[in-house]
Amino acid sequence: MTTTATIAEPKSFFEELREQRWDDHRFYHQSRVNQSLHLVSACSFVATYAFLFINPIVAAFLGWIVAMVTRQSGHFFFEPKGYDHVNEATHEHKEEIKVGYNLERKVVLLSIWATTPLAIHFDRTLFGLLEDRAGWNGYFWNLSLLWIWLGVIAVFLRTAYLTLTRSPRTGIVWATKILTDPFHDIMLYHKAPLALLRGEWIDPMDDVKEHNARS
Repeated sequence: MTTTATIAEPKSFFEELREQRWDDHRFYHQSRVNQSLHLVSACSFVATYAFLFINPIVAAFLGWIVAMVTRQSGHFFFEPKGYDHVNEATHEHKEEIKVGYNLERKVVLLSIWATTPLAIHFDRTLFGLLEDRAGWNGYFWNLSLLWIWLGVIAVFLRTAYLTLTRSPRTGIVWATKILTDPFHDIMLYHKAPLALLRGEWIDPMDDVKEHNARS
């Protein structure tokens, strides 16, 4: 008697995108405060996308100071760091398997971002990469361009890393997820502030429990 091993079919692009979004939700967004801050961040990022075509200074400051700070504050200060009983995983394990930027990598990225105002202050052209613009308007214009490019480079580098260490599709899926997260987060967390007002600090994650029960 012979047996044939079942070979799992490779996931499609959209299946992998759904999986990355699902893991991001169940592992890293259990705090209602974090979810609410992500809603604020998502709305700010949508506005940022619009202002990229209108005013780069507004786009950069809205994207980094409002959207990025609120988003990462939720992860750093409000998301539980203890054992995750819903997913039966430690915080350390979740940080290790995270596809995108975990907290350690975010610290590096945010540290680079925090040094950029000084870099532009001491060298307005950033070693000749930018045009030498005079006055405060020139300073903020060059700083905004640097922040926009920092965001582009951060996404590109992580995409390239995932492409080399996992697969090109995983990298492209992650980049797609990051760029569309604002729209998805609005859909996912628009009720979080109401839950928070009811005194619900932690999402019971009923959708995750139901999914785990079916698995």
